[in-house]
Amino acid sequence: MSLMSRLLSLAVITTLTVSAGSNADEVKSYVKNHMIQNKQVKVTKVDIIDSKLLDEPKGWEAFFINIHANVKKGPTIFDKVTVPETLFVKDGYTVPTLINLETGEDLKMVLKPDLKSNVYDEKHLIAGNKDAKHKLVIFTDPMCPFCREKVPEVYKAVKENPDTFALYYYHLPLLRIHPVSDIITRAMQVAKSKGVKEDKVMELYKLKVGRTEVNATKVLGEIKKQFGIDVTEKEINDEKISKEITFDRDMATQSMVTGTPTLYIDGKWDPSRNEYKKFINKK
Repeated sequence: MSLMSRLLSLAVITTLTVSAGSNADEVKSYVKNHMIQNKQVKVTKVDIIDSKLLDEPKGWEAFFINIHANVKKGPTIFDKVTVPETLFVKDGYTVPTLINLETGEDLKMVLKPDLKSNVYDEKHLIAGNKDAKHKLVIFTDPMCPFCREKVPEVYKAVKENPDTFALYYYHLPLLRIHPVSDIITRAMQVAKSKGVKEDKVMELYKLKVGRTEVNATKVLGEIKKQFGIDVTEKEINDEKISKEITFDRDMATQSMVTGTPTLYIDGKWDPSRNEYKKFINKK
């Protein structure tokens, strides 16, 4: 998370109270007008992504929020940031997290909002049948070490069980860690638009290239050399491709996804990334 994003996150600690029986509108108003105490930060919009009444501890409601703000960097310079937050509300009070004193479990770390139905966009279906029993959604970065292991594994399982699973794929390149991922994800989108088979596109998870390489000529040259996929710089910079990558990133933001690989089964976050296996070969 960037320094500017932390300015918003840390500001949550200053929260005091909201009215009893808070609803989404009251929480949004409170966050926008009172929660952020940092003078460098101006909240412009608050989106309530979802909310959940907790079974334990009873009486608490978790609100999943995206905070959109302008962060001042200079007299006339502002950066626009979006920061996901979770607030827990009960009896007129709000706290930034709930921790089980017995187990040490931090509910903020284990709760995520359920996915909305618009995530099941057929353009993002890369394997399985759309009417399969279970829908998987994955947000991924092709240079993330964990993604390079998990994504091909999930893809293979879905290909082998197309009536059990439908797999929806979203790019989420983590550019602060892997700058090269911007070029790779764009190349993957271009390759698909040119009719390259999904199996071939997925081979780019094995691409050998430096994670900080930003020379598009070198990266595209390696893609052609290693996998025979021919993509040009003009093609990866096409406005349509840029919009597709932005759409994926926006979907991650709307779903409060910030890391990769993030896997969902039937709309529910699977932190283990292995729950799908229990449905394989199950009648």
